[in-house]
Formats: sequence, C-alpha cells, structure tokens
Amino acid sequence: MATSPKIIVDHLSVNYRDVQALRNVNLTVRPGKMVGIFGPNGAGKSTLIKAMLGLMPVVTGRVTYGDDTLAHQLDRVAYVPQRSQIDWTFPATVWDVVMMGRVKKTGWFNRFSASSRQLATAALERVGMLEFRDRPIGALSGGQQQRVFLARALAQEAEIFCFDEPFVGVDQKTETVLFNIFRELAQAGKIVMVINHDLGESITNFDQLILLNKELIAAGPRDWVLTRDNMTRAYGGHVGFFGHVA
Repeated sequence: MATSPKIIVDHLSVNYRDVQALRNVNLTVRPGKMVGIFGPNGAGKSTLIKAMLGLMPVVTGRVTYGDDTLAHQLDRVAYVPQRSQIDWTFPATVWDVVMMGRVKKTGWFNRFSASSRQLATAALERVGMLEFRDRPIGALSGGQQQRVFLARALAQEAEIFCFDEPFVGVDQKTETVLFNIFRELAQAGKIVMVINHDLGESITNFDQLILLNKELIAAGPRDWVLTRDNMTRAYGGHVGFFGHVA
C-alpha cells in the first residue's frame, strides 16, 4: 500500500502590509493525526494556513503535498475560515451551503448527481443538522453555522481539512461534535489542521501541536511542545493552561 502524502513547509516567510508575519517556517504535517495550531494573537496562525494554501503571497519558501505544490491541489483541500470572515447575510439555505462542497467535483454549470446529494445528506446527518436543511444559514446559531460548514467540508471528500478557530462562539455540544469528527477524519488517514486559541483542557484532544509566534517555536507531540521554555518563547511571561509543563 502506498504511503499517504504529507505536507512539507519549506522555509516559508510571509509579509503582511510590509510587516513580517511569518519568518522561515519549516515543518512537516503528516496524515492520521489531529494537529492543533496555537500561539498568541498576531502570531501568524491564520497566515500560515492561508500561505500554505496559496491564498496569500509569500516572500520565500514553498509548500508541497506529495509531488506538487499544495496550492496546485486545492481540490484536495477543505478549508473553513473564521466565522467572522463569512457573509452570514448571503441568501443561502443550509442545503445550499453544503452543496457548495460538491461544486468543484461537479463543475459550475453541471447538475448535481444523485451521489452528490446523498453525500450532502449524509454529511448533514453526521453533524446533526439535517432537520435544518431548508433554514437560511444566517438564521442559525453560531454553533449550528459551524456544524453546517463542517458538513460542507465533509461533502467535499477532501484529503486535507483546515479549520480556522472553529470553536469560537460555539456551544459545548457543537465542540464535542467537531472534535469527534476531527478524530474520525484523522483516524481515516486524513490531514486535519485546526487553529485554536484555547489553552484549556481541549488542548488534550490534539495529537500534535504547532506552536507559533511569527516563527516556529516547536512542532510535534503535546508533551514535547508544551514545555516551559517553549511557552515562554511563544507567549512571554506567565501563561496559564491545562496540563503539565515540563
């Protein structure tokens, strides 16, 4: 059986409005693990994901997935941005949003197949939102909206899943649903990357951590990343979080 591809970030540097947002980041992201991306506000977490996906220009470096750049393979990627970046007044139903996940595979001017509709239905069932399929997306709570966008990502049948702060403004039920599905995706051999700001107990859900503050502080298993020296370099001074600090 062929080995699943991995993402390799090679000497990635990014400027944002003439300010260096990321400096010389090198890391490897392998499938089969839940990867959490952490760091203080302004650390470059969202910038890292966007640069990896080719959604913003880079100064130096490249990001590959298998034998090609990741930006050339976005059909393999499901990306859910921060909720604050989404226009919730757009007149779309829950069903419309989830079916958007099938557009790349279907084509813009082709009708959706029966299998695409079945995938969308299954995705909504999986996140517990099928009964809301005809509801306007803007009429839902924050947690419900996040579950709908997770359903859209599932409907894409992607290999790589990127979520930017999916737990902001959601209820405990939704957080549990999200973590359970992230775990299932990782166990199925997918690449799962989640930007998170919470240093509480939820951090124990991640197998691997990427700790940033404009440069890569550390990447690897939780116990290896969450050391006092690394946390001081990332956050400065004292920072409280759940768990043991080595």
